Amino acid sequence: MKKAIIVVPTYNEVESISKMINHLFTEIFPKITNWHCQLLIVDDTSPDGTYKVVQKLQKKYKDLFLLLNKEKAGIGNAYVKGFKLAMSKLKADVVIEFDGDFQHPPTDIPIMLQEIDNGADYVMGSRKIKGGSNPKGWGFKRLFFSEAGGFMARFILFFPFKNFFKITDPTTGLKASRVKGFVDTMDMDHLYSKKFGYKLEFLFKMVMLQAKIKEIPLKFGLRTLGESKISGQTASDILKTVIFLRLKKEEKLIKVMVVGAIGTIIQLSFFNLFRSLLALSLSLAQNLSIEIAIVSNFVINNLWTFNDHQFSLKEIKKLVVGFFKFNLTSLGSILIQNLVLISGVSLLGRSFFIENGLIIVGILIGLIWNYIMYTKVVWKK
Repeated sequence: MKKAIIVVPTYNEVESISKMINHLFTEIFPKITNWHCQLLIVDDTSPDGTYKVVQKLQKKYKDLFLLLNKEKAGIGNAYVKGFKLAMSKLKADVVIEFDGDFQHPPTDIPIMLQEIDNGADYVMGSRKIKGGSNPKGWGFKRLFFSEAGGFMARFILFFPFKNFFKITDPTTGLKASRVKGFVDTMDMDHLYSKKFGYKLEFLFKMVMLQAKIKEIPLKFGLRTLGESKISGQTASDILKTVIFLRLKKEEKLIKVMVVGAIGTIIQLSFFNLFRSLLALSLSLAQNLSIEIAIVSNFVINNLWTFNDHQFSLKEIKKLVVGFFKFNLTSLGSILIQNLVLISGVSLLGRSFFIENGLIIVGILIGLIWNYIMYTKVVWKK
């Protein structure tokens, strides 16, 4: 039977943890017949003795496990350690992130597992879709933080692509993740954040792994017992994390743009040299300067942009083939640049500023073509 491990991080939740444990084992788990559910509490040695309550209840429930951390190191750290234990020791097929204070309805657990059975790889509870909601008792500050923070995270991570519209509640804490092919492939030892920001990084990694994502309505409850895990640094932690993630995702595009800028300077320099000193024709000066820039761009991109799978001098055949592909795919950019230059000159006339301006425009348009060819053809993994 498939195993689902519900991972619950706790800190000073002695008032609610026994109620949650008893409720799960008596009311929820027995009704889930096609999954073997186990509960893993990850406690940061709570001063109020939360872990001691768990230890007592372990004598009653054989599927209750406790991972005790020596000190408080953030919710992300707790989940990561919990996931590792769930995979290595408990042989989880699915890990579920869950709160121990009833803000996440326990009745959502069987719904999430059903969605996994239906083919989803990543099930998220959303407060933003029909049937979901924030607590009515929240004040303006907390509500604003939730709405504005969630939108900003979505915007930075995914705009303008489809996941910006598909994922409505990126900061949700209720999630079920398929292990095989997803959680078990992640490097969880090098996260940008071990606090709340981990939620966004985990989501981002699942998206990058092309997980099938399904949102279910989440009626987020109002906390009545225990301590909130949100601190004054939560907003800055989330913002920092999503910015780092987006920059990392667009790292190669940024590098290609930098190399393109260097190539532009080289191309313009040789174009003007050929035109002014050697008196070459417009077309010949253009294409000779383009080829020089192509050689420069290939060398820099190979050594820097795509250094994770570059063409090595030790494999001269692959290097030559790679350079040939680079030149061949650059024909599209050359065609674009020549069309822009020739048609622009015919419309605007000839002058130093017009010619150089048209070259820059052509390079910028050709950059889109180049990036696609570099990543999909030349340096395709």
